[in-house]
Amino acid sequence: TGLRFFTVYGPWGRPDMAPMKFTKAILEKKPIEIFNYGKMSRSFTYIDDVVEIIFKLLKKPAGSNKELKTKNSISSKVLPPHMIFNIGNSNSIQLNDFIVCLEKELGIKANKEYLSMQQGDVKKTQSDNYLIEKWIGELPNTNLEIGIKKFINWYLNYYF
Repeated sequence: TGLRFFTVYGPWGRPDMAPMKFTKAILEKKPIEIFNYGKMSRSFTYIDDVVEIIFKLLKKPAGSNKELKTKNSISSKVLPPHMIFNIGNSNSIQLNDFIVCLEKELGIKANKEYLSMQQGDVKKTQSDNYLIEKWIGELPNTNLEIGIKKFINWYLNYYF
C-alpha cells in the first residue's frame, strides 16, 4: 500500500517546511518569504489526521474488492491487492489564509516578504480522497484553526 501525504503539519514537523519556518520567524520578528505572493494553495493536513488514517489502514490492508472501483472506472474489474491512497485535507487552503491563522494564534503580525513563484513549484495541491474514503470510510478532517491552535500550543511549550 502506497501513501501520498499532502502538506502535513503539526508537532514534530519538519523544520524546513513553512509552518515551522514561519512560526519561528514570526516569533523572532524576522521576515518570512512568501512565494507567489501567497496565492498558492495547499491541502494542509494535521498530523493527528494522518496517524488516524494510518491506523485505520492497518486494520484493513489492501486487497481485491469488487465494490471499490476508481472514480472514473466504467469496467467491472476489481482492484489489485495493492493500492495507492492520498492522505490529505480535501480543502485546499491559500497560503495567505494559513499565515493569517498563524498570526492570529501567535498574536503577532508577520513581517512578510512577498516574492514571485519559485521555479518548479505548483500553484495548487488538493488531495483527492475518493479511494481512501471508499476503502476505510469517513476521514478525519481537522479544521485549520484547530490544527494551528494545537500546533502553536505545542511549539510554544516545546521551544520556550
